[in-house]
Amino acid sequence: MTQLDAPALRRAFGSFMTGVTIVTALSKDGTPVGFTANSFSSVSMDPPMLLVCPGKFLSSYDTFANCTYFAVNILAEGQEPISNIFASSKGDRFAQVPHHFDEHGVPLIDGAAVQFSCATHQVVPAGDHCILVGEIMNFSHNEGLGLGYVGGQYFSLGLERAAFNSTEGQAICGAIIEDGDTVLMVQTKDGLRPPQCTHTERGRLINDLRDTLISKGIRADLGQAYSIFESKKPRTHSTYFLATGHIETASAEVIAVPIAELESQAFANAAIGRMMTRFALEQQTRNFALYLGDTEDGAIHNATTRM
Repeated sequence: MTQLDAPALRRAFGSFMTGVTIVTALSKDGTPVGFTANSFSSVSMDPPMLLVCPGKFLSSYDTFANCTYFAVNILAEGQEPISNIFASSKGDRFAQVPHHFDEHGVPLIDGAAVQFSCATHQVVPAGDHCILVGEIMNFSHNEGLGLGYVGGQYFSLGLERAAFNSTEGQAICGAIIEDGDTVLMVQTKDGLRPPQCTHTERGRLINDLRDTLISKGIRADLGQAYSIFESKKPRTHSTYFLATGHIETASAEVIAVPIAELESQAFANAAIGRMMTRFALEQQTRNFALYLGDTEDGAIHNATTRM
């Protein structure tokens, strides 16, 4: 059998966009356990069934492989911190997350987009995981959008749609591009700014941004939206995305600025300065938030983690 490149295979799997769930159950002594999973799928409508795939590396694997009841909580937009707690935190995770219990005592995560209470139907060994098939006994649907995950990053579909909701005035589309411990910036007469393009045809923005990056000798992979704001005079709608990349062809106007030195730089305008200062702070913990507002005032919408 051909030996596959495991890291490459993991990246290939990661290109499939999924939702994010928290799977919960009770151990033999009644202690709640849970883990973050995107290996989730509906199976059948009659009878109603779903499946998840616990990994044998989980400390709670034996509980899930032998449980009578379990629950699947599809996380909602904004619940990235809960996903991170169940993916990495030690100790009592449930002490950190609001929850309640179903009729079988299995924890349900408050605020989840959907909560399924299940009875175990079948457990099938499958390599370094098992396939846990559950019959849905009850569920609650809160109608909100679920939290997305692709390529090692969370994404928030509802919030990122807001990037293109405005139809008046010009639109700027730019990218904050990490290259190791530096960020790629463009030098202008007014100061530094991220690489960006301007357009009135909203449907072309992403393609134009990619073309702009290539024209400046930059190779980059775009990630989630990071900052979306309006300026009034002239009316301009700005959207900046997180990205990773590097300089392929040297350009006099593109420079790599150490992230640790961003706060001391002169930027093209105050809005970009505030955005880059926030980026420098959030980069230290890898907990990035989406800003929605105008150039003077707005709101930070939830933490997103780039792993």
